[in-house]
Amino acid sequence: METLNILWTNADIVVFDKMVAMYARNAKLKHWWDDVVVLIWGSTAKLAADTDLIALKIRELLQVGVKVVACKACSDSLGTTEKLRAMGVGVRYLGEELTRILKSDEKLLQV
Repeated sequence: METLNILWTNADIVVFDKMVAMYARNAKLKHWWDDVVVLIWGSTAKLAADTDLIALKIRELLQVGVKVVACKACSDSLGTTEKLRAMGVGVRYLGEELTRILKSDEKLLQV
């Protein structure tokens, strides 16, 4: 099983819309990857929680089977944990998970 992890750290709406969301959605729908996971990290947790367009796109990603998770340390410090959870985003500590991904053969795209 091939998994693509997209580490989203760039808090620019256009970057999310035209790269992260567009590629993640197509990668899942067109079966380019078995699993697609978007990792929300840093200031993107605030952008995701506070921007209607981003929230809509995240819900669309979840509907097509893309997994979306946010770094709990980041979302807690930015006060966005509950908003992200209400959107359907998984919120958990991601440091060890990111380290595992980096040490494994899983693919990581950092945007």
